[in-house]
Amino acid sequence: MAQLPQLDPASIDRLLTIELARATERAAVAAARLRGRGDERSADRAAVEAMREELARLPVRGRIVIGEADDADSSHLQVGAELGAAAGPLVELAVAPLEGATLCAKDMTGALAIAAAATSGTFLHAPDSYMDKIAIGPGYPEGVVDLDRDPAENVRALAEAKGVATNGITVCVLDRPRHAGIISTCRKAGACVRLISDGDVAGIIFVTDPSETGVDMYLGRGGAPEGVLAAAVLRCAGGQMQGRLVLETPEQRASALRHGLTDPRKKYGVAEMVTGDVVVCVTGVTDGPLVDGVVFDKGRIGTETLVYRSATGTVRCIGARRRASV
Repeated sequence: MAQLPQLDPASIDRLLTIELARATERAAVAAARLRGRGDERSADRAAVEAMREELARLPVRGRIVIGEADDADSSHLQVGAELGAAAGPLVELAVAPLEGATLCAKDMTGALAIAAAATSGTFLHAPDSYMDKIAIGPGYPEGVVDLDRDPAENVRALAEAKGVATNGITVCVLDRPRHAGIISTCRKAGACVRLISDGDVAGIIFVTDPSETGVDMYLGRGGAPEGVLAAAVLRCAGGQMQGRLVLETPEQRASALRHGLTDPRKKYGVAEMVTGDVVVCVTGVTDGPLVDGVVFDKGRIGTETLVYRSATGTVRCIGARRRASV
């Protein structure tokens, strides 16, 4: 395939920011219509289809590099799918049409619709595997925490850097049996542990604004593609993150090798997971610490979206109101 023209950062912002926001807004509204119905699969399908329809209108050629799993109900946003203008310049897309499907199905806080775009070659093409992750927000010396250290050491180091006692540190952890050791160790070190039932992309994004979310650090094992998507936000908003792939099957190892990921012990930082300028849009499906959820009221629909851009380090909040029939 011939190399297509590249977009400079200004073009990415001009062409994609509003289009991506529309895509996450439509996905969020579609999912929100099924909030609290106990049907994760239907909510996810609705979000996928709505986002696909909007991304198909992109004025550029978009290729999904982080998207739906191969066994998903819909293939529209699987890795490798292409959308948008067939003859347009090529951009990479990383999407999570419904991050936290269980949260949406139970009408719990924190369900999001997320989409990111960047020039070709920007995103780490992570296999569909687990990733061990640690993340903190901006304003700290490089290397203050490290994935290879004991969780208690990281809590103490972050507390010292923040200028507080360890009981002034809150660590966000996905509530899974595999994290029992992390949870126990952090609590013994004096930290508060905030458990989340789903949505570790949001858990990592929380660290970018501790004053709003109350979260200082994220720790634990979750999806590798989701780790890359979260790193895209940190690339824009600031902060530190390390991730290490957990390759448990021959298929996962083969997928990693195909993309040149040859060192199974390598720790990837934010700049290695997202190497260039990126735009990320995050729309609330249900209310949460980051953004409010979709509001259906008197024939109108309200959404709230955060738009992150790495080139300028800006975070914009877009509140939208539209007729319910649109």
